[in-house]
Amino acid sequence: MRTISAFLFVLLFAFLFSSCDTGNSTAAEEMPVAKAQQDGNDVEGKLASLGITLPEVPPPVANYVNAVRTGNLIFLAGKGPNKPEGGYITGKVGADLDIEQGYKAARLTGIIQLAALKAEIGDLNRVKRIVKVLGMVNAAPDFTDHPKVINGFSDLMVEVFGDKGKHARAAVGMGSLPQNIAVEIEMIVEVE
Repeated sequence: MRTISAFLFVLLFAFLFSSCDTGNSTAAEEMPVAKAQQDGNDVEGKLASLGITLPEVPPPVANYVNAVRTGNLIFLAGKGPNKPEGGYITGKVGADLDIEQGYKAARLTGIIQLAALKAEIGDLNRVKRIVKVLGMVNAAPDFTDHPKVINGFSDLMVEVFGDKGKHARAAVGMGSLPQNIAVEIEMIVEVE
């Protein structure tokens, strides 16, 4: 009986030892990626299928950072609609721009926010949930369709992340925004 107990103990010890972390942190870091690809939720593949290439993230224009992490939450600074050819989409929605142009500006802002998020966490497959979005529209005084503009951002998050992209949101009008940009959007993201 002691021989069998000793044998079982050795087997148990060998099993536990073989499954211990051997310092190979890349395997642990790649697990969300492999799982996402298995589940068909590969974010990079989804972006490619949408024809989206993430741009370089512009540096902050003042004394702040693009993202701050606390625990599993990433707080992203407000970003504006960077045009692929450079510069921003500018003007007041409801005066200089119509709702469709504002929607496109919000979508472009979503793309730069995804780039900033990727720069912070390294892999967009680690996103567990887009938690909260604050969308600010540079609006004419009588403009009241702010949510229709910010839908450009929200629709993109759902296209890219599916249900994980659905978020709480505020869409508000502003009398002005920095450099006369059409929209500015910030977000909070939970990561694995």
